[in-house]
Amino acid sequence: MAQDRSAERPWLAAYPPGIPPEIDVASVGTVVELFDRSVRRFAERPAITCFGSTLRYREVGAAAEAVAAWLSAHGFGRGAEGIGDRVAVMMPNVPACPITLLGVLVAGCTVVNVNPLYTPRELAAQINDSGARVLFVLENFCHTVEQALERMPRLERIVVVGPGDGLGLKGRIVDFVSRRVKRAVPPFALPAARTLRFEAVLRVGRGLERPVVAVAPGDIAFLQYTGGTTGIAKAAMLTHRNVMANVEQSRLWFRASEDDALERVAVTALPLYHIFALTACFLFFFRMGGCCLLIPNPRDIDGFVKTLSRTRFTNFAGVNTLFNALNNHPKIGSVDFSKVEYVVGGGMAVQSAVAARWKALTGRTILEGYGLSETSPVVSVNPLGLENWTGTIGFPLPSTEVSIRGEDGSVLPFGVPGELCVRGPQVMAGYWNRVDETAKAMTADGFFRTGDIALMTPDGQIRIVDRMKDMILVSGFNVYPNEVEGVLAAHPAVLECAVVGAPCGESGEMVVAHVVLRDRSVTPDALKAHARASLTGYKVPRRIVFHDSLPKTNVGKVLRRALREEGAVNG
Repeated sequence: MAQDRSAERPWLAAYPPGIPPEIDVASVGTVVELFDRSVRRFAERPAITCFGSTLRYREVGAAAEAVAAWLSAHGFGRGAEGIGDRVAVMMPNVPACPITLLGVLVAGCTVVNVNPLYTPRELAAQINDSGARVLFVLENFCHTVEQALERMPRLERIVVVGPGDGLGLKGRIVDFVSRRVKRAVPPFALPAARTLRFEAVLRVGRGLERPVVAVAPGDIAFLQYTGGTTGIAKAAMLTHRNVMANVEQSRLWFRASEDDALERVAVTALPLYHIFALTACFLFFFRMGGCCLLIPNPRDIDGFVKTLSRTRFTNFAGVNTLFNALNNHPKIGSVDFSKVEYVVGGGMAVQSAVAARWKALTGRTILEGYGLSETSPVVSVNPLGLENWTGTIGFPLPSTEVSIRGEDGSVLPFGVPGELCVRGPQVMAGYWNRVDETAKAMTADGFFRTGDIALMTPDGQIRIVDRMKDMILVSGFNVYPNEVEGVLAAHPAVLECAVVGAPCGESGEMVVAHVVLRDRSVTPDALKAHARASLTGYKVPRRIVFHDSLPKTNVGKVLRRALREEGAVNG
């Protein structure tokens, strides 16, 4: 008889009709199997669109197999104990990026995703920590590689990528893109004996046989670097099973169909080196036969809106800052959202004011989700068909267990904030070469400690309160920056804001708000008065600092840490 799990998993009773409580983890397979199946089944469908040109599944497949063949011919492949030779990929969303990611995995190697905006020090640290032997890098960032090269003695090969590489003979667009982007390429000099161009890799690889590699579900597919819950840069070991389980969980949750009549186009503005876009955009839609509209530089909002205005798309994923930037663009009205199935927000908390304006402008409700690098990434998400934004991160996905824990590890009752802990097939195998950090991140009963403060409603929905490390302690009272930011963001003069704590002699810490205004006539006192109308006294910002812009990661997350450090230096 089937076991009744509703008491320990209250969300199961609230699941939409047709969503199973579990997935068949044993059958999810590997990313290589996903690749082979999709290239074969969807051969003539568009897979990637970028710079106005489109690659079909068979073209992506042939290019990825060429990369795999080249790697294999040079001795790179699957190693012992389920970890392949590490291959670093340092690119924004250009066509060569997904081709390379797939090719590396087909060869049995392990992908090390690298932020292209890293400094030489950060790049060297990640290459050395991962043990990467090969680096694929967009030429715009080769000057960084040159400056870091002496500190990366084990790096054997460097493959230089042009922005239009991989598009093949697609008319004059490749030359146009290359000329345009090359203007932004700083000069660099890399050792000729260890360096070659991406197109040369494809040319050589196409003349070689695809390697025969027995990739297993438990093999490490990605070393995904993250600050985690401690701020120390470390790599989450994501297995093929982890990632494929999350793809399957998402497929069931979104009731995704492979119907040949459906032509899905997913706006992929978030960078593929970030786990959100990697799994939820690229791999998910590659599994379903969809097309990823790659946006190489989403910070160019004018260019982004222009691309959206002339493109039919069906799915959109973003973060709060991206939604906010689009909300405030004067030409957002030129974009047609009528064909959009759903919009997903993640990566950071979506603010109520941003969600409301997005709904008013586009007619689409943001389905907020939650995940981390360590969970491949999706843990929970709001259900399809949600009429209005809820401020929750929805329900845990099938086969996902969630529990809210106190400081002593005890499970807390509904409505009481505590640390969000997660167990499921999407949870990482551990941190690379960091046994102690892995042990700190796990509970005795096998749950991953996220470092986020959350509460659970009686029907199993989860509401994120804040990051544990960002919580502000004012005279013994907890202040959660997300709450204060949500109130300030509702003021019509506020374009964006971030709240952090700062030392205070009388209360231990005080609340400091960093604000970007759309109406510069507004004073700090006016914003404080606005906050007092919705917040108890100790939550109201003592200081308000105006900025032209806020520091952000390349994904668009506001860097609260940088604002705290700035305050420590200046104040």
